[in-house]
Amino acid sequence: MILGIGTDLANIERIQGTLDRFGDRFLNRVFTETEQAKANRRKDIAGTYAKRWAAKEACSKALGTGLRMGIAWKDMAVSNLPTGQPVMAVTGWAKTRLDEMTPPGHEAIIHVTLTDDHPWAQAFVVVEARPIAGAHTSA
Repeated sequence: MILGIGTDLANIERIQGTLDRFGDRFLNRVFTETEQAKANRRKDIAGTYAKRWAAKEACSKALGTGLRMGIAWKDMAVSNLPTGQPVMAVTGWAKTRLDEMTPPGHEAIIHVTLTDDHPWAQAFVVVEARPIAGAHTSA
């Protein structure tokens, strides 16, 4: 069952301007060390950050809150599987919200996809509740 869907579009040039203006202050407020390391290994640093920014916005929307109600930017973190597939991990208030949304006997799975076509970066996030095998659920 789908619990939430979110999408966001980020302007890569705007993210570049923010990087130029605020540098580490911006990076350390919004992105985890893993996200920063990933971006710094890429040719298109601003594009990498823009995709992750969009993913965090989309995730907060899929959680039904937007960036309010205590969710911090770093409560949502994008990393990649060895195959390159992006994945979203949540901690803090975002994890609390995800747990509240998830019905008993289900596990929450966050699906994320990222794309960019300069000057835009886009992310889609779907939060799914999947029944846990053998778990008792009440209807």
